Amino acid sequence: MSGADTNGVAGAARWVSGLLTLRREGDVFVGRSSSGPGERLFGGTVAAQALAAAGGTVDSSKAPQSLHAYFVGAGRYGVDVEYHVERTRDGKSFDTRRVRARQAGSPILEMLTSFHRPEPGADWQAAAATALKFEDAVPKSPSAVFDELVEIRTTEDDPSAFALPPFWIRITAPVASDPLARACILTFLSDFGPLPVARPPGTPLRPDAGYTASLDHSVWFHRPFDPQRWHRYEVKSLTNSDSRGLVAGAFYDRSGALIASTSQEALWRL
Repeated sequence: MSGADTNGVAGAARWVSGLLTLRREGDVFVGRSSSGPGERLFGGTVAAQALAAAGGTVDSSKAPQSLHAYFVGAGRYGVDVEYHVERTRDGKSFDTRRVRARQAGSPILEMLTSFHRPEPGADWQAAAATALKFEDAVPKSPSAVFDELVEIRTTEDDPSAFALPPFWIRITAPVASDPLARACILTFLSDFGPLPVARPPGTPLRPDAGYTASLDHSVWFHRPFDPQRWHRYEVKSLTNSDSRGLVAGAFYDRSGALIASTSQEALWRL
C-alpha cells in the first residue's frame, strides 16, 4: 500500500493484523491506523476496530449479528484510538455491547453491537437480479493507500475518483477463519461504497463537489464471509433531504448468497 509500511501481500497481511490486534487493559482497547484515504481517519477502520474491541469481551461461541455506529467526530491518522466497551447484556443466545471510541480525549464513534450464538433455522433470501456480473467488471484502483490491500472490479463506465457501486471487492491478504475477524474485515469493506451513492441526484463525483461525511453506518451479518473471495457490493439510494442522503447496501458472494446487509446516512453539503 502506497504511503504505508507494506510490500505486496506480506505487507497487506501485516496491515490486516495491525487492524485486528488491539492493546487491552480490562475493557479498554487501543488501536491505531497509520494511513488511509483522505485526511480524516477512514470510518470503516474505526468501525472495524470497535467491533473487534466489543468481540474481545464476548465468548467466542457467539458471532457478530449486527452493529449500528454513529460517526460523531473526525478522527486522525497516526494517533491512538481508545475503545471503551460497556457490557450491556450477556444472555444465553445474545450478547450486547456498547463501544465508545475516543481519540486524544475526543469522541469519534459510538457503536451498539450484538452477538448471537449460532442456532438452526430457516435459510431463505429474497430473489435479486445481479446488478454487475463478475465477467463484465474491470479493475478499479480503490485509493492511493489501499491498492495492495483491496482489489475492486467495477463497471467500465465508472468515471469517479471513488469506487461507485455496484462493484466486486476482496482483500488480498489471508484472514483467519475466526468469524469475528472476518466480520471486522467485512465492516471495513462495507464503508467503501455508500458515501458516493448518498450524494444528491446530479451531483458530480469529484472530491471538490462539496463537504461530505458519513453520519452513521449499520451492518447485519447473515452468512459466513471469506474476505479473500470476490463479493459483489450493491448500494442503492433511498432518499435525499436536509443535506442528508440515505442508502441501503447488500454483499453477495459469487453464488448469489446474501452475506450481509448495510445502511448508511451521509452528509452532503454542496
